[in-house]
Amino acid sequence: MTDADGGLLALLYAPAPSEDRPYRLVVLLHGAGGSARQGLDLLLPVADTHHLLLLAPQAAATSWDLIVEGFGTDVRRIDGLLKSTFAGYPVREVVLGGFSDGASYALSLGLTNGDLVDGVVAFSPGFSAPLMTHGHPQVFVSHGVDDRVLPVDVCSRRLVPRLHELGYDVMYQEFPGGHEVPEEIRAAAADWLTTRRQKS
Repeated sequence: MTDADGGLLALLYAPAPSEDRPYRLVVLLHGAGGSARQGLDLLLPVADTHHLLLLAPQAAATSWDLIVEGFGTDVRRIDGLLKSTFAGYPVREVVLGGFSDGASYALSLGLTNGDLVDGVVAFSPGFSAPLMTHGHPQVFVSHGVDDRVLPVDVCSRRLVPRLHELGYDVMYQEFPGGHEVPEEIRAAAADWLTTRRQKS
């Protein structure tokens, strides 16, 4: 997906369609200084098995707008990408996901739009800063206990209890590693996506 000048807006991956099985759309947000390809790779290895339609936007700057100056350019870009995706594919629910700054952005955007978003997958988030909250999307959070970029003690170990206090259903997994998404965590997130309780 490109803009009028040929610049990359996003990468999209769609497993083979099934007549009676609409997609679960997962919007994947890369970390600071990262790329749409890195966002896509977060769940690409499990996309076919779990029938996940993956949309990986490219941030307009080195990180997402909220990190730099507040919601703006990237929100509008994601909104346009979602409209295009809905027009081209049968989608039954929308999940926001990401890694590092992308995870913080997914949480912030997902909780702000919880009446529209069904879930959030946050790999090694630093924070959550929604403008306001709507609905109660379910949340999956993972974090490495040896993370030196976003230390678990000041990030997820503070964030997850706060989400519980606010009434969110959170699946939290720590792992023996650093600032990364190990294979077992990717698999756990994919399993959570497909087995969790659905919205009524």
